[in-house]
Amino acid sequence: MKKALLIAVFCVMSVTTFTAGTTLDIWVIDTEGGKAVLVVSPGGQSMLIDTGFPGNPTSPDRDTTRILDACRLAGVKKLDLLLTTHYDLDHVSNTPSLVAKMPVALFVDHGAAVVSDPRTTAAVKAYDDLWAQAKHLVVKPGDKIPFAGVDVQVLASAFETLKTPLKGAGTPNAACAGVQAKTWERTDEDTSENAASIATLFTFGSFRMLDMGDLTWNREMQLMCPDNAIGTVDLYLVNHHGAELSNNPALVNAIRARVAVMNNGTRKGGSASVVALMKTAPGIQGFYMLHRSTSAAEGNPPDAVIANIDAESDGNWMKISAQANGTMVVTNGRTGESKTYPR
Repeated sequence: MKKALLIAVFCVMSVTTFTAGTTLDIWVIDTEGGKAVLVVSPGGQSMLIDTGFPGNPTSPDRDTTRILDACRLAGVKKLDLLLTTHYDLDHVSNTPSLVAKMPVALFVDHGAAVVSDPRTTAAVKAYDDLWAQAKHLVVKPGDKIPFAGVDVQVLASAFETLKTPLKGAGTPNAACAGVQAKTWERTDEDTSENAASIATLFTFGSFRMLDMGDLTWNREMQLMCPDNAIGTVDLYLVNHHGAELSNNPALVNAIRARVAVMNNGTRKGGSASVVALMKTAPGIQGFYMLHRSTSAAEGNPPDAVIANIDAESDGNWMKISAQANGTMVVTNGRTGESKTYPR
């Protein structure tokens, strides 16, 4: 009853805060450490970025249900695009369950899987069977993803990163000083699906949102060092659930995001060092988390900016409504409270 009341209040707030059709709306959906972000353009076109975890015996449709709930609140009855950043379990394996209940017009991904373990191979086979029945687009750095009224630029895909800085970017990045490349077990470079993630920059008027999937440390450095190829952004969807393998300070400190949202779980992502980095990042005005992090312990931000603070409150989202002038309103689905961040 309480949650239904909050949803009703939120719907009224959505109508009265902005004129319908004038905002880019981003719903960061709780998949408890997975990834599912619903983006709705001012013209009503919809894009889902990743689909979260597959079901399990105790909760077979958990993430599908939460995505469908967000779609209902957003007025979305079909997905115009489904962007799969990479083929890890928590990003793609729930896709068959979701597509069985929500039609998808265009599937977007980085192409063939870069790993061949049995679980990934099975997940990709199930995913490929779905896009074979619809439209399919493989993207590379420099490509644009079609999304009416919004410029969606691909920055990284399938181990490759943007070679030419974006317009207005390309200046030397002082945040690179002292930052070293990481090495991975048995190799000098990350060859996992994470490093093959699709990274995107959304631009709506003067508003800019950065989403990097699970792109890891060294690929982030390729985009940021020695020159910043991206520039600054307004909203940062914190990379890789707030994991230390990502969120390179050369990236975080240079993009100067005004608002950041971390799609972590209670015990997945949300590392203490990344939480601390985000809280003190240059330019940051608001830092939000989907879950209170066990790893961050006393370093967690106040409950007011956390969507899920205990097991009983799991399933709450964060919503960001962005105007073309860069103004953002962030709403916590748990409390129904909103905060405005003017340009």
